Amino acid sequence: MSDRPLEIKDFAPRELRERFAELGLPRYRADQVATWVYRHGIEDPERMSDLPATLRARLGRDFRLRALEMVASRRAGDGTELLLLRAGDGALVETVVIPEERRTTLCVSTQVGCPLRCSFCATGALGFTRNLRTAEIVDQVLRARENLPEGRTLTNVVFMGMGEPLLNLPAVLEAIRILTDPRGLAFAPRRITVSTAGVVPRIGELLERTRVNLAVSLHATRDEVRDELVPLNRRFPLEVLLRTLEEHPEVGRRRPVFFEYTLMRGINDSDADAGRLVRILRRLPSKLNLIPMNPHPDAPYRPPEPERVEAFLARLAEARVTVTLRRPRGVDIDAACGQLALRSVRRRAAMPA
Repeated sequence: MSDRPLEIKDFAPRELRERFAELGLPRYRADQVATWVYRHGIEDPERMSDLPATLRARLGRDFRLRALEMVASRRAGDGTELLLLRAGDGALVETVVIPEERRTTLCVSTQVGCPLRCSFCATGALGFTRNLRTAEIVDQVLRARENLPEGRTLTNVVFMGMGEPLLNLPAVLEAIRILTDPRGLAFAPRRITVSTAGVVPRIGELLERTRVNLAVSLHATRDEVRDELVPLNRRFPLEVLLRTLEEHPEVGRRRPVFFEYTLMRGINDSDADAGRLVRILRRLPSKLNLIPMNPHPDAPYRPPEPERVEAFLARLAEARVTVTLRRPRGVDIDAACGQLALRSVRRRAAMPA
C-alpha cells in the first residue's frame, strides 16, 4: 500500500472488487464493505461484524471510508436545508436538501467553486479551487441521508450544485455508477439529473455511458446575451450546442433534454425571448424548467415582476411547451439556484475577532 489511504468511495462496487483482489483480499469482502457503507450507512470498520478482525484493522489503517464531515447546516422557512461540508484538505462545499410532499431531492456539488464565471451565478464569484473526488461527491449523499428526519428518504439527486459537472466528468461518471449500482445506493437512473452549461465535447460521453437525465442551462435565446450570462457560450455558441443535442442518437430515442432558463428582468424576459425560446424547444424532445432569478449580492440582475413571469409563462403555454415554473426554495438561507457561494462562511470570516 502507498502511504495515502485508499478512498473506498472512489470506486463503484465492481471496481472495488477488483481493487480488493489486487491487494490480495477476497472479492466478496468488497461486496460486504459496500453493503455496510451504502445500505447500512456504517463507516466504522469495527462495527462491520461479518468481517474478520484482521480485515477490520486493515480497513481502519489503510483505507478511508469517510471523505466529508458535516460542519454546519441551516434550514430555510420552506424546509430546504443547506449543508456545509469539509473535505480532508479543508476544502468546503455546499449541498442542498429540498423536501417536497412526495419526494426529497439532493442538489450535489462537483467542484470547489466553479471556473465558468456565469455572470448571474454566485458560485462563479468564488473562482475555482479544484475538482471533487468521486468519494467527495458520493459522501454528500451519505451526509445528507444521515441528516434526514425520521421517515424521510432521498428520492432524487441533481448535479446542480457548485461547479460544472462535465468539467469533472470522470469523477461524476464513477459517482453515478455508485449511485445506481444495486450494491451501492440503488437510485434509478431516471431519478438522477446532471446539469451542464454546455460543455459540448463531453455531452456525448455522458449520454452514452449513463441513462441519467441531461439538463442544459440555457438562460438566453441569442448568442450576444448568452455570451454575457454564460461565457462558455463564446466557445460553444447556441447553434453548436443545439445541433450537438439534435444529432445525438440518445436524445429523443429514450429521453428528452431538460432546459433550464433563469428569468432576469430586462435581460431575457421579453415576449420576443419567449418566442425564440419556443422555436428552440421545438427543435428536439425537451422539457423546460423556468426559474425566476434568485437575487444575491454577487450579480446585478433581478427577477422580473410577477406579472412579467406570468406573461412569459402564458406565451409558452400557448405554444404547448412542456414547462415547469420552479418556485424559489431556500432563498432566505442562500441555498436557492445560483446562490451557492459559501456565503455564511464568508460572512463569518469578515466578522471581527
